[in-house]
Amino acid sequence: MGIGDLAALTGVPVRTIRFYCDEGVLEPWRSAGGHRRFDPAAADRLRLVRRLRALGLGLAAITAVLGGDRSLEEAVAAERRAVDAELSALAWRRACLRAVEDADPADRAARLDLLAAVLDGAPAARDVLMEFWRRRILVSLPKEAVAGFLQASVPEPPADPVPEQVVAYAGMVALAGDRSLVEELRERGRVNAAWVVDEPTLITGLGEAIEMAAPLVIEGREPGPGPVLDHFVAAHARGRAERDTPRFRRTLLPAVAMEQDPRLRRYWSLFGEVTGEPAASGTVITWLIDSLERDVA
Repeated sequence: MGIGDLAALTGVPVRTIRFYCDEGVLEPWRSAGGHRRFDPAAADRLRLVRRLRALGLGLAAITAVLGGDRSLEEAVAAERRAVDAELSALAWRRACLRAVEDADPADRAARLDLLAAVLDGAPAARDVLMEFWRRRILVSLPKEAVAGFLQASVPEPPADPVPEQVVAYAGMVALAGDRSLVEELRERGRVNAAWVVDEPTLITGLGEAIEMAAPLVIEGREPGPGPVLDHFVAAHARGRAERDTPRFRRTLLPAVAMEQDPRLRRYWSLFGEVTGEPAASGTVITWLIDSLERDVA
């Protein structure tokens, strides 16, 4: 076929077919007179190209599929992931716009300043929170322990957030940008790191205490002495090669009291607004430390 025949057969303009030829998507041969010639299979190839273009695939991806370097399934899945990311970014932006729109007129400027921390998108905002919590890790831990700690401390940005969730996430990012908070946490962390001699044992015991305390937090139980607090203190004692005594509890309280900082309490409150979780790990830890404070008192 000549190029005009192929255009008539497929409904693709001659100019577009020439472009595909120049880009290597179609591979015609030349007649003795120098005209492009196409075999019947070119029509099926061109129809596939047209359909994939309609789905939004770029020429590089289409060429890879046609050349057998990539399966059609792989190419379509990659494009779908890209679309998901675009939709998520649009949903995030829409929620930010609604958050400013819904604010009281007198508060709109302040709301816009708060949201400035997340206007670059959800992934960038999450990266800020990840870095904040990574800086709290001052000892060598297994990768899985680090991953678990970060997962429990940094919520995934909602894929389709409501304005309140975006505002809450922005509040968390703002807290993570508080340099004085970061330095205070790191200083207290350095003191604790020097006291702890068995970090894995401490982490395991704390995980067990959190699991035991979470139902009590969800129930709205008041912090105070009890078996759950005993397990929490015992984990700290084992991690520090100490015994659970009244003296140890009095010494432990100032070592962990930084978690009671109003800024961290605010962080975990906002965490709950973002995720809907009634008892995030940080909220439970704070409850346990409040229990220790009441016990010591």
